[in-house]
Amino acid sequence: MSLHLSLRQLVVFREVMRRGSVSDAAQALHRSQPALSAMLAGMERQLGFELFVRHGNRLVPKPEAHFFLEEVDRVLDSFGRAVDMMGAVARLHAGPLRIACMPAASLFLVPRLVSEFVRDRPGVQVTLMSNSSVAVHDWVASQQFDVGIAELPSARESLTIDAIETDCVCALRRDDPLARRRVLTPADLDGRPMAALFDEHFTHVATAQAFAAAGTVFNQRFELRAFVPGFDFVEQGLAVCLCDPISAASYRIYRGAAGPLVFRRFEPRIAFPFGVLTPAFRPPSLLAQAFCASLRERIVELISDATAPGAATPARTRGTRANLAASGLPAP
Repeated sequence: MSLHLSLRQLVVFREVMRRGSVSDAAQALHRSQPALSAMLAGMERQLGFELFVRHGNRLVPKPEAHFFLEEVDRVLDSFGRAVDMMGAVARLHAGPLRIACMPAASLFLVPRLVSEFVRDRPGVQVTLMSNSSVAVHDWVASQQFDVGIAELPSARESLTIDAIETDCVCALRRDDPLARRRVLTPADLDGRPMAALFDEHFTHVATAQAFAAAGTVFNQRFELRAFVPGFDFVEQGLAVCLCDPISAASYRIYRGAAGPLVFRRFEPRIAFPFGVLTPAFRPPSLLAQAFCASLRERIVELISDATAPGAATPARTRGTRANLAASGLPAP
């Protein structure tokens, strides 16, 4: 037997069971008593048996009605929760948000931005995973994550990327004589011990080229996989560090504006392009759209704050399809 009971019929049945009479249920539902009586009779015909024994104007529920009420309660309660949840999703107050990001962004910057975004959204559930930029590209392109933050460029057609173009800055102690300068050059750092990334990373290559072109010595004392650990060497007076502005912003979040390090602009410019990634072949959720809009704005703001005053060219944002190959930088 195929049944096609409507939600309206279930609501009427539950209200009659709760109120004890059709007239009281009709008043609660703002419907006429004959309309509710007809709806109950139609439901009984569909079920093939009576749910109530009629004594004059009174309806006495049969055992089957009490059993049916338990199931109806579950159905309507579940439906109500679904409606409430989708309302919360529409208001951006609930839903899953999966974020993948490169290590530099995962330590302090993105957690801070996520905290700001979800503070007034208690129903949002966040997954935050860190990996290399190449892995982040793969994760987002394969639609495992809603949003990614990673170095660029990327040749993947399965990614939509909003690029944020920034420049590397020089981290040094606040009491270093060079901290009084707004811009540093290879000549200022000639022969000084430095902390830098591994040889194959594009920032290392660009730094070595800048020093060689100036006829100065690039003295790499500490080789790193990420810039943030190198800040301890700088704090201890063991090195200076040409780093990406995301790491600079992370340091500022962690240590505060009065931390022992400052960040100064470096010339010639060493570009550090990165971007906010989303899957190209899947529409983003409302929650992911809102987070991405917030993310771009706040990243640029925090980078500018961390590298002020005059410490770095402000981050420049531009929406792009996905490929920065024209920059001449190798893929991360």
